[in-house]
Amino acid sequence: MTNLTMQTEFFLMGFSNIWELQVLHAILFLLIYLVALMGNILIFTVISLDGKFHTSMYFFLKNLSFLDLCFISITVPKSITNSLSHSYSISFWGCVSQLFLMILFAASELFLLTVMSYDRYVAICQPLHYELIMTKGACVKMAGTSWLSGGLFGALHSASTFTLPFCGTKEIHQFFCDVPSLLSISCSDSYLAVYVSLTVGVGIGVFCSIYITISYSHIFSTVLKIPTTEGRSKAFSTCLPQLIIFMVFITTSVIAYLKPPQKSDSVLDLLLSMFYAVVPPTMNPVIYSLRNKDMKTAMMKLMAWKYFSKRLIPKSFP
Repeated sequence: MTNLTMQTEFFLMGFSNIWELQVLHAILFLLIYLVALMGNILIFTVISLDGKFHTSMYFFLKNLSFLDLCFISITVPKSITNSLSHSYSISFWGCVSQLFLMILFAASELFLLTVMSYDRYVAICQPLHYELIMTKGACVKMAGTSWLSGGLFGALHSASTFTLPFCGTKEIHQFFCDVPSLLSISCSDSYLAVYVSLTVGVGIGVFCSIYITISYSHIFSTVLKIPTTEGRSKAFSTCLPQLIIFMVFITTSVIAYLKPPQKSDSVLDLLLSMFYAVVPPTMNPVIYSLRNKDMKTAMMKLMAWKYFSKRLIPKSFP
């Protein structure tokens, strides 16, 4: 049996053995990554520079954009590089780092989305107490707790997974290092530590899902009492997509982590991982911010300012 310390590298799974399909995958992933990159950076920049967005809601959106930017940057660039270079290897410590950061950002985002649902609940259902409850100090503590909790979960899952021995094949049946795919190549018969950490993670995920669902149910109940049709449609058009993306994120994550580990390649595993690792960071900027009229106006002003500042700066001649 090969010991953990002797394992120096793993090999990630490619989307296809056909070169043309590999190039197509790389192009699609690159386009997705650029969209996520531009959307999240733009939102982060606008909220940071524009003083009118220095409120609790936009403070959480700023954190979410940064999380999404980090989350998608952990897996997609590596997958693009692998497809174009024909080299699917990843070092042992690279795999450890990728798993730790994946869990850190995913768990932090889950907690942050829960906090954001509470923020929207207070704003819509208890507007008179909003300023008293959602103070600057409270928001910083909530965001900090989300990040810290994500780091603890990342350390817990990484430690429990990489204490297992790996022997035989080094091929991970996934395009990034993930707990289920690593369990499928472990030669250990005991996954107690991993199952304990997974149980804790799933339990927290279910709790956050229930809390978010209850928060949004109260929000929808309050929204239905809005007298104007325009007001109701605006609130629903904002809240429903948020809830749908969250449900896609949490549902696919739970299915991927609870299904029995497989010893062979699975298209289902790739699709599930796409839905919880790639889709939310790409769609969140559109759903949470780009549909916001104030955000769109601020973004247009920022882009117009950059354009005209370049045109008005005089060229220097030698």
